[in-house]
Formats: sequence, structure tokens, C-alpha cells
Amino acid sequence: MIDVENLTKFHGAHRSLDGVSFRVGEGDILGFLGPNGAGKSTTMRCLMGLVRPTAGTLRVNNLDVQKDYERLRGMIGYLPEQAPLYGDMTVSSYLEFLGGMRNLDGRAARREMERTTGLLGLANERKRLLRNLSKGTRQRAALAGALMGDPKLLILDEPTAGLDPAQIGEVRSLIRSFKGNHTVILSTHILSEVELTCSNIVIIAQGRIAAKGTHEELLNTIPRELVIVARGPEATFRTTLQKIFGDGIAHAQVDGACKAVIPQQAGNDRRAEAAKALIDAGLELLQLSHTNATLEDVFLSVTEKGSGA
Repeated sequence: MIDVENLTKFHGAHRSLDGVSFRVGEGDILGFLGPNGAGKSTTMRCLMGLVRPTAGTLRVNNLDVQKDYERLRGMIGYLPEQAPLYGDMTVSSYLEFLGGMRNLDGRAARREMERTTGLLGLANERKRLLRNLSKGTRQRAALAGALMGDPKLLILDEPTAGLDPAQIGEVRSLIRSFKGNHTVILSTHILSEVELTCSNIVIIAQGRIAAKGTHEELLNTIPRELVIVARGPEATFRTTLQKIFGDGIAHAQVDGACKAVIPQQAGNDRRAEAAKALIDAGLELLQLSHTNATLEDVFLSVTEKGSGA
């Protein structure tokens, strides 16, 4: 559905995008992450044809974004981080106005308004002025606007900004329901949204792709540690583990017990072997567990590398 190849963008002498490449399959939900100023917004604007890249190619639904912009306009729904809502319009008139901009006739625009307000729980708000709505309700109205015309591609920039926890859960469920029917690019600073919602993840830093893959693939790039705590002679504890893991293991005494923290490679789970050896050596095993990497660990690791930290 989306094919970005070697996307590069200069603003004067400043290179805001440097050879960005990624693909998104039809019906997939991509989490697009990065620090502020990393190039996320520029990439999304290039995809929508709002910014012309200096170099590279962008294709959406097998159409070249620059050459086939007019054909693509109706296929893309966009929710910017700060949506331009017209306060003197009602929710229904605003959405029907957006429908007209998508070349829907009056009847079709009204049907789409009814559909999208129903999806976003806005049926009772249709006649209210946008300026009189709460921040969260305005955000839902903006998301309804992005859905007008049932576009193939949805580009959502911070879609849950301003929502309360219950509304965040509702919008998150709605986005998950798009999988298979819409292709979605979700840009957010709330990493739990990406973990719970997205099929694949792209992390950009300083205008370059810092990491990409599925959630599981990215977690596997972070070394895990095996934490072992046992009660008994420290010398026995140390020599038993050295036979399995070799030298260089960090040891400590914690509350009268022995503790070791051992770096582990993905796919090399030796917990059962360690447990048996410690018990056979007469030690009382208190803890044997892997630390779990998080998407935040991955994000901080690759963005700090990109910044030279």
C-alpha cells in the first residue's frame, strides 16, 4: 500500500530527511515514532503530497504521490496534531463541509457525517458548535473528519491528544478495528498505544530510520538479563554459575542472599539448567527470572544512538 524509498528533504542547507525507506502493507497499522524534530511530520506531509521531497520516491496504492496527487487526495484521511476546526460551525456542518471537499454530493456527505459521528460517539453532538465542545470532543470531531469518505489510508498524528483515559481506550479500539479495512500510520508519543495497536513500527531519529520491525523483533534487539537469587554459601553460588555462564558475572549480597545478574542473548534461555545446578549444589533458589525489555527501552536505545549520546 505504501512504499517509501530513499526519501530525502532539504530545508535550505538543513537536511530534515536523509534516505528514509519503509513499506506498509495494505490493511496494516504502522506505528511511526521519533523524538520531536526527528522528521515524522515532514515524512507524513510528503506522503500526502503537501511537501515536495528533494529526492526519493513515494507510492501509495501503486500511485506516485507527486505525479498522481489528484487521484490520491480522496484516498487519504489526515488527522493533524492540531486539527483546524472552525468554531462557528456545528459538528454536522463541519463534517458535511469536509465531505464536499472530498467531492461527495450533499446526500453522500450527510451519510458520511452520520456514519463517522456514530463511530466516534458524536451523534448527540451534531448540532453543537465546535467552539462549545470540550477539548476531547473536539478531538473526536477532528478524527471523524479524517474518516469522511472512508479513505484507504489514514494518517493519524496524536489521535488521542486531549482525551480522557476512557476515551483513549475507545479510540484505541476503533483504530484496531481499522486493521484490514484501512491502512493506518499512527504517530504518537504514547508508546503503549503503539504496543497495543500496531502491526509494525518505524522509529526515526535525526531524519533517518533508527529501527523498524514488529514489536517482538524490536524487543529482541535489546539484550535481556537473567536475575538469579539464592540462599547459601557465596563461593558455591559463584562457582556453580561460572560453570554454566563463564567468568565476568556480577555478584552481590542482598538481604542475606546471593544475587547474580547475567546478560542473555535472545534465544539462549538457560534458566532450567541454572536452576537444576543450583539446587543440586544445595542452594535455596529464591528467584530466577528474565528482565523484560519494553518499547521504551528500544526507543531510548536507538534514539540516543542517533543523537550521538
